[in-house]
Parts: sequence; structure tokens; C-alpha cells
Amino acid sequence: MGFARAVADHRPVDGFITVDGARLHYFEKGTGTPVVFLHGNGSMIGDFVSSGITERAACGHRVIAFDRPGFGYSERPRGRRWGPFEQAKLFLRAFTLLAIEQPIVVGHSWGTLVALALALEDPEKVAGLVLLSGFYYPVQRSCTNALAPFGFPIVDDVFRRTALLFAGHLMASNAVRRVFAPCAVPEGFKRLYSISHALRPSQIKAVAEEAEMLMDAARAFGVLYRELNVPVRLIAGSDDRIVETDKHSARLHRELDTSTFRNVPGIGHMVHHAAPEEVMAAIAAVGKRRQAKTTTRSATMRQHCVRRRWLYIGDDCQERESITAAAANSGEQAFARQASSAFIH
Repeated sequence: MGFARAVADHRPVDGFITVDGARLHYFEKGTGTPVVFLHGNGSMIGDFVSSGITERAACGHRVIAFDRPGFGYSERPRGRRWGPFEQAKLFLRAFTLLAIEQPIVVGHSWGTLVALALALEDPEKVAGLVLLSGFYYPVQRSCTNALAPFGFPIVDDVFRRTALLFAGHLMASNAVRRVFAPCAVPEGFKRLYSISHALRPSQIKAVAEEAEMLMDAARAFGVLYRELNVPVRLIAGSDDRIVETDKHSARLHRELDTSTFRNVPGIGHMVHHAAPEEVMAAIAAVGKRRQAKTTTRSATMRQHCVRRRWLYIGDDCQERESITAAAANSGEQAFARQASSAFIH
């Protein structure tokens, strides 16, 4: 796990957890409010690590980045559908096993659909969403998906292996440039992200599956967005050449009552690389909402406890009055005051 070794001085934790028969790889660093990162199609944890966003977020947060099923070092068991809601259910169980409570979920590209599914599946388990460069509506794209660089269907394992060995590395550099355009490919990405690992046949199979289900998934979400009741921070680049910002992020913002939208000028699809400060500001904003909600809940619980205490006092008022009256009749005024104050405290 090269990206972990690259930052070994800070001792991040690379771990595996098996959930419903799927072995998931995750990266963890820092303490505090949990922040979960979910990558896009064709990507993996190394993308977030190479951008430096996990390092920034780990200052004051517990950062957990997952390889989604079939990507990086995570398994994608065959014979099962791995749509956004299926992945969300898997991650909700992983949250329980890893004691991740009400995280802020950051999703990029295809990962935004999984983040949205988490909030729709169990909103009480999610503090809020930070959605980066998402594809939210079944709008035909003007170009092929740069994260799925092959324009033809990949049918079987033999063909996949042969095609990738021949064409993969030739096409990967162009695909990466297109994903980052108009920005240059960052040196950190070149140094820390393993293109050869991203081009393994098993990962390309997952890429093809997710590319194929994208339009249907976006269509299904279209009727569910109004049900969202968690804070949503949308961020996208004005010059995104993979997903048209006006037709997706801007449109979703207009539809949601709980969102803010930042259209960052002059950058493309990889906003966490080009504008990490925008991502951190969004995480902080959702974190404040999370803290306010927690504070409100605690205050409500305290008020409930106080009400129950006064009900207890009220039930014993008659007893208190009888003690006070008895003391007064016998001339013991001091005893009366002590008995009365004992019930108040």
C-alpha cells in the first residue's frame, strides 16, 4: 500500500473489514468528528491521499477513506448488484463495526451517489454530505466517461486482460489529463497514485459495471432528492469536462432545501485537488451543523430530566407540607426550614 508508506511518518492506519462477505479496505487517520471519503468510478483511496485532503481533514477530525467495492484493495463479490443503495447498506454496517457515528460524508463523482444513498437510507446515521463534481440526473453526456477510458463494452475476463495489457497504459495518461483539465495533473498524484493498480482487470470490470448503471441510478435518484433532510454542500468546477456543472450540481442545488452550492471558477472535475480549501470549508460548515444538532439534543435531554425531577418533587409536596405543619405546631421553626429545603435540593 504505497500511499500509506508515503506518509508513514504520520502513522496512518490501513485496515480491512469484512461486511456481508465483502472485504473492504479503508484508510484511517486523526481523531474527532468522523469524516468519511468515498471516491469516484475508476478511482481509489490513493486519489484522496495524493490530493492532501485527508491530511488536512485529519487535523481535528477522524478521517476514514474507503476503497469502494471492486476498487483499490476492496473486493466486489460476483453475483450481486453493486448499485449506490447496495453499497450504502454495506457502508452503514461498516460504520457500526468501526464505531463511526454520524459522519460527515464526502463523495466525489460516482461516490456522490453512494453518499446520497447513505443519507436517504438512514438519515440519522449521517451528519451531512459534501458532494464533489457529482452526476445527479440522467442527462446524456457529450463525451465518454474519462474514468472509464474505453469506449467499448468489456465483456469477459480474457478480453479484458488482453485489451488492458495492450491499450490500458496508452490511454490512461490521456484519461488522467482529461479528468484534471483545465488544470495540470498534480505532481502529488503522479507520485502517489498507482495507475497500474487502477488498471487491473478486476477494477476495470467494476468501472464498466458502474458506467453501465450510471444513467439508471441517476434516474432513480431524481424522484428521491426531495426526501433529503440532511445538510448538503455541493462543490463543482466551472470548467468540468466530465460532468456538466450547470446540468447537475447547479440543478440539484435548485431542487434541494438543505443545500449550498459553490461553483469554483477555472477548475475541472478534481475539485479536491484544485480547491481543497473549498472542501475543507464545506466540511467545517457541516461540522458546525452537526455540533449544533448535538447541543440541541443534549439540551432537550437535560430539560426532560429536569421536568422529571420537578414531577418527583410535586408528588412529594403533600408530605413536605405535613412535615412543615407538624414542625410549626410544635414550635420547631428551624426544623421546618430544614425539611422544606431538603425537598428542593
